Amino acid sequence: MLNDVNAARNVACFAAVTFFVLASIASECVAQRRNATSSVAQALAGSADIGFAKADAPREFIFPDDHGPHREFKHEWWYFTGNLSTADGRRFGYQLTFFRIGLVPHIPDRKSSWATSEIYMAHFALSDVATEQFHHRERISRPVLGLAGSAVSPLRVWLNDWSISQITQSATPRCFGCISVRLKAKDEDTTIDLVLQSNKPAVFHGDRGLSRKNAEQGNASYYYSLTRMRTQGKIKTAGETHDVEGLSWLDREWSTSALGDDQTGWDWFSLQLSNNTEIMFYQLRRVDGSVDPFSSGTLIHQDGVTTSLSANDVQVEVIDYWRSPDTGVRYPNRWRLVSEGQRLQLVIDPLISGQELNVAVRYWEGAVSVRGKWADGDITGSGYVELTGYD
Repeated sequence: MLNDVNAARNVACFAAVTFFVLASIASECVAQRRNATSSVAQALAGSADIGFAKADAPREFIFPDDHGPHREFKHEWWYFTGNLSTADGRRFGYQLTFFRIGLVPHIPDRKSSWATSEIYMAHFALSDVATEQFHHRERISRPVLGLAGSAVSPLRVWLNDWSISQITQSATPRCFGCISVRLKAKDEDTTIDLVLQSNKPAVFHGDRGLSRKNAEQGNASYYYSLTRMRTQGKIKTAGETHDVEGLSWLDREWSTSALGDDQTGWDWFSLQLSNNTEIMFYQLRRVDGSVDPFSSGTLIHQDGVTTSLSANDVQVEVIDYWRSPDTGVRYPNRWRLVSEGQRLQLVIDPLISGQELNVAVRYWEGAVSVRGKWADGDITGSGYVELTGYD
């Protein structure tokens, strides 16, 4: 297995990480080594995508099919994050993400049992707020001999003993796209075993699920989320097992696209508020430090109805910064998010500062708390923030 992981890492040195653009890696990085950590700009700066489908027009989403893989596209991900706590108030944040990366549009015509047209990568992270400990790990493997893969009806995505497994699904008008899944991951003495149930219908971002990243045709993804998933289960860390419950969030995207030459990274916010509403907003950053006009988001109301948010609708102000003692990278570490049109003002604080994943592409992804005002009332909440391109 170690040889397989190392081989895959050599192919996937720029294996990207994120909620919307996982660029083409393998075909361009064969000679690179795992310890040559990539920047997001490098990882997403174009790709050999001939033969892959592109997200270039709105489409009809069909469930349960769209919970499963879309192998005609170059890359996709199943991205789970959540904030959980014990009965006595001990808090944890978690991330479990699976990436499928297409190498070529079709399975190679080779007799080898190791031949494949794609690879899988997964990231597992746990934030223990009480101890201010952050554990994270990356795995990469070929989908051969049962090592990794994805399937639908029922949904299953796995990489060794890390997995997403469907329990039930509901594709009714009341809860379109809703699903229950079990998440399992273990690394050394850190383990999660969680059951998630959708409480709101799937949310389609952008133009009916077509999320454009810049003006170039096809530089877009198909993007939907399950924004409020009730979660229960067990977390084990430092030799202790904890019964936990709380809320999770699933982001699903697939595409064959890349950041533009003038785009260097993004700040992504997924916020679950105390009035049963949610906000997703990603702020794309240009090389010159300005906000890209293709930044956008979605406000999800209590009844599941959505309001689209443009770059002009939301202002994100950085209040504080944190510098990683491991990598020296300086990240934003506290924010003020304001939408005057929605009469919304939020302050977003990391639960712990040190939530940097130093993996194939270095980035910061962490659990946050939220407080502020909506109209004339106080609001609180929790969520996750992802920061890329700061190295």
